[in-house]
Amino acid sequence: MVKTKLKKGDPVIVIAGKEKGKTGKIKQIIRGSDPNKVRVVIEGVNVGKKHVKHIEGVREGGIFEIERPIHISNVAYYDEEKGEKVKIGIRIREEGNKIIKERYNKKTGETIDQIYEKEKK
Repeated sequence: MVKTKLKKGDPVIVIAGKEKGKTGKIKQIIRGSDPNKVRVVIEGVNVGKKHVKHIEGVREGGIFEIERPIHISNVAYYDEEKGEKVKIGIRIREEGNKIIKERYNKKTGETIDQIYEKEKK
C-alpha cells in the first residue's frame, strides 16, 4: 500500500494536464493494484459526460456530468489562506509523555493537522 500525504477533504491544486490551475477538495482516493497507480477524484475538476441507458424502475437515462480521476502526482496541497501550493512533510514530535505524528508545511514549518497522538510506553 502506498502512503500518500494527501487525504480525503484536502484542498488541492492541479499542477499538470489540461485542468492545470484548477482547485478543489479531494472527494475520493482510488488505489489501484499497482502501488504507482493512485488516483484522486476532485470536486469540479476533470468533469466528463457519461451516457446512461434508462433501466425501468431503477434509474433515468440521459447524459450526466461526472468527475473523472486524476493521477495523484498531478495535484499538490493548496494553502487557501496564502493562495499557493504547498509541499507537505510528516514529522513525529515528543511532548511530555505523548508521541504526536503530524503533517506540516515544509516551507514555513506550520502544522497542517495531526495524524495521531498516543501515549509513550
